Amino acid sequence: MPDINVAQVIIVFVILVFSLTIHELAHAWTADRLGDPTARLLGRVSLNPLVHADLIGTVVFPLMALVSGVPLIGWAKPVPVNIRLLRRQRRDYVLVAAAGPASNLVLAFAAATVMSLVARDAVDGPILPVVLTSVLAGAVQINLLLAVFNMIPIPPLDGGNVLSGLLPRNLAAGFDRIRPYGFLILYALVLTDGYRYLVVPPYNFLRSWLP
Repeated sequence: MPDINVAQVIIVFVILVFSLTIHELAHAWTADRLGDPTARLLGRVSLNPLVHADLIGTVVFPLMALVSGVPLIGWAKPVPVNIRLLRRQRRDYVLVAAAGPASNLVLAFAAATVMSLVARDAVDGPILPVVLTSVLAGAVQINLLLAVFNMIPIPPLDGGNVLSGLLPRNLAAGFDRIRPYGFLILYALVLTDGYRYLVVPPYNFLRSWLP
């Protein structure tokens, strides 16, 4: 059984829950601003992680991954969107879908910026800056991974919804036929390690642009 760093598990878990909360809040807030109040009426325009948390995806799977040392995977409850209530349905749905990954990119940039400032005082300094730098580094990594993974163009991921909204209607209709099999495709990519070819290159590219 691997040695478990309880403090590290707690830190990473808290970062993941916070990042997932902001991700879903961004979806809900954007949909509300674009004319669909469904998520707001359900209380999803909130920083309360409990309203976004999924027992399996937000708690069980992440904790199992952190304890066992396997790649971290997690998700929250999807934000319900009534496309018919959006002012410009196809365009606005693309914006709603893209808002989640965009929020993670903003969090990653903010964490990287603060980390670059704090790191100057971390060498041979007090323990607080060192711990804070570690937390910020985890926030950068987790949020970049969430952004990149969710933008894989396979429905029901955000990237699949964005692509569906950008395609001409006849092509989008054909593309949406794979939606019921999206999770099976994702599992196949994970099990065959194929997702690394979709996630690692853009992750490294984006990380190279951060402070």
